Amino acid sequence: MIIYIHGFGGSGRSRKAVVLRRLLQDENFLAPSLPNHPRLALETLSEIVEYVTRFEPVGVIGSSLGGFYALCLSERFPELRAVLINPALRPYETLRCALGPTGGVELHDGSRYEWHEGHLEALKELAPERYCTQNLLLLSQLGDELLDAREAIEALNGCAQVVEDGGSHSFDGVERYVGRIREFFEVSSNVT
Repeated sequence: MIIYIHGFGGSGRSRKAVVLRRLLQDENFLAPSLPNHPRLALETLSEIVEYVTRFEPVGVIGSSLGGFYALCLSERFPELRAVLINPALRPYETLRCALGPTGGVELHDGSRYEWHEGHLEALKELAPERYCTQNLLLLSQLGDELLDAREAIEALNGCAQVVEDGGSHSFDGVERYVGRIREFFEVSSNVT
């Protein structure tokens, strides 16, 4: 099974999730809409991975904050293979701009919530102490307007990487890499 993990304020119905679901339609594919609180989101993902691995291999694809959660999962489940798309490595710093009532985030369904200091503290507590880079594939575009792509490229220098000039935080043209993603998951028997 392949699990797609959306980014901050996103959902399992985001454009990237829809594109990946369509292009990976011959795979068991899950793109859950996660709770807003980081601890609850990571616990939900951990329960899904733990349950599904009893029946079939699992790989994850995480974008932005979802990439952070994928890194957290790779620390909890060392055999898990993870594709990181423009991942947020320090969301407890980079999401500070979303704090408070004026930074209230509108969700995919039009609802809103406030991002609090406690959310940032939870992210900092959840941050992996180390990265298990042998089971990671980084997809990074240097034109990311929200995160400094070089940070992930350097911090994850032991993993397989695809780095492109230009692009955006959304990772323009992700569909071009579906074959590479499949190949990465098939290298081990983690995803069939």
